[in-house]
Amino acid sequence: MSIGALQSGLNGINQGISNMRRDASAVARAVSPSADRSASQPSATDALVNLKVDALQVQASAKVVGSVNELLGQLLDEMA
Repeated sequence: MSIGALQSGLNGINQGISNMRRDASAVARAVSPSADRSASQPSATDALVNLKVDALQVQASAKVVGSVNELLGQLLDEMA
């Protein structure tokens, strides 16, 4: 059985964590004294802002998963 909202929440968490890894690496590269910086790499400020956005995405997706879990629990209680 597939539950679309649950899958969306889990996908959001996975995507947010993946983005956090990418942005954490960008912060590390931006503040590294020996980093070879190119114009296409984000600044440390941009990468930190992106990290915050990623964290909010993970939090929101976790709330979706929690809501689905609560709803399924209520449905099971009603059916019992």
